[in-house]
Amino acid sequence: MKKALVIGGGLHGLSTALHLARTPGWQVTLLERRHVGRHSSGVNAGGVRRLGRALPEIALSVIAAEMWHGIEALVGDDCGFRATGQVKVAESAADIAKNEARVAQVRALGWTHEEVVDQAEVRRLLPAVSPHVVGAIVTRDDGSADPMRTVMAFRRAAEQAGVVIHEGVAVTGLERTAEGTIRVATDHQMFEAERVANCAGAWAPDLAALAGETIPCGTKASMMIVTERLPPFVDPTVGCSSRSLSFKQTAAGTVVIGGGHQGRNDKATETSTVLFGSLAHAARIAAEIFPCVAQARIVRSWTGTEARPPDDMPVIGESRSLPGLFHSFGFSGHGFQLSPAAGAAVAELMARGATNLPVAAFNQDRFTVPA
Repeated sequence: MKKALVIGGGLHGLSTALHLARTPGWQVTLLERRHVGRHSSGVNAGGVRRLGRALPEIALSVIAAEMWHGIEALVGDDCGFRATGQVKVAESAADIAKNEARVAQVRALGWTHEEVVDQAEVRRLLPAVSPHVVGAIVTRDDGSADPMRTVMAFRRAAEQAGVVIHEGVAVTGLERTAEGTIRVATDHQMFEAERVANCAGAWAPDLAALAGETIPCGTKASMMIVTERLPPFVDPTVGCSSRSLSFKQTAAGTVVIGGGHQGRNDKATETSTVLFGSLAHAARIAAEIFPCVAQARIVRSWTGTEARPPDDMPVIGESRSLPGLFHSFGFSGHGFQLSPAAGAAVAELMARGATNLPVAAFNQDRFTVPA
C-alpha cells in the first residue's frame, strides 16, 4: 500500500482524502491542527451554485453540480442539499444589460445553466422581493446545503473508507527523503508518505513556504448574519447583480445573510472579528431587497478565515519545489460547491499524476512572473 497524507481537515481536505482512500492501493492519513471543519468549511453560507462563476471555474462547477445531485450516494447523507435554485436579481436597466451580456458570454462557451428572466418571473420565483427589482439571472437547479452537516458527512465517509484522522496535530516541516518520499514533521510525531496534499486553507501558503515555494495569497474574513425565525417567504438562494448579497431562508425559518462583507482576521492567533459597520451594510442591502426582513432581529453573526489568491481563484496542482506535494487551497469564499469535484481531481493527481477533470487553469504557474 502506498501512503498519502492530507494536511487540513476542511471540506477540501476531507474530499481529497475520501476520493484517494477509495482508490485501490492507497492508505490515507489526514492531519488537522485544530478540529475538522474548524474554519471556513463549517461556517460558510453553504451555497451550491454554478451561477456567476468566474469563467475558468464553470467546467469544474458543472461537474461538481452533478455530484451534489448524487451527494447521498457519495457520502451517505444528503447534507441538507436543497435544489431550490439560485437567483441574482437586477435592480436597474444597467443590471439587466450586464446580466444579458453575462449569459451570452456563458452560452458562447457552451453552457446553458444560466438564464435571464423578466420582472414577472422574478415575482413568481420571489413573491416577497422589493417592487424595484426588474429582472434576474437564474440557475434553477442550483441550491444550498448545510455546511457542518456536509463536513461531518464527508468525515464519516472518509473514515469508513479507511482514512485515519488526527486532530490537534500541527505540521512544522516538510522535506524530501533520500528514498524519494516526503517527511512531514509535526508537533506530535513524524510522518512519511509518497504523496502529500496541502489543503490547509488560509494557512496553506505557509505550508507551501515550508516546501520552499512562494504562492501569493491573502485572506478573507467573510461575515454572516442569522435572523430569528420567520414565516416561509423565499425558497431560492438570492444574490444581487450590482451589490454584495447572499440571502437564503433555512427550513427552520431563519434567514442567513452574507455576500462577502469583510470582517477582520488574524492568522497568527486563528481568530476573526465581526465589524459591525460592514455587517449593518449587509443587513441594509437584505432589507432593501426583501422589505419583510427589515424588522427581523439578528440572533447571531460570525466571520471565518479563508485563503484568497490575487485572482480569487483556487490553487490546484503539484508543487514546483517539492514533487509529490499537491496544493488545493485559495477557494476565496466559493469553494463549498466545488469540493466534491476538486477533491476527486486532487486525488487523481496524487494517485496517477494526471486528471481529466478541468483544473489545469488553477495551477500556481499563473502567478509566475517571466524573467
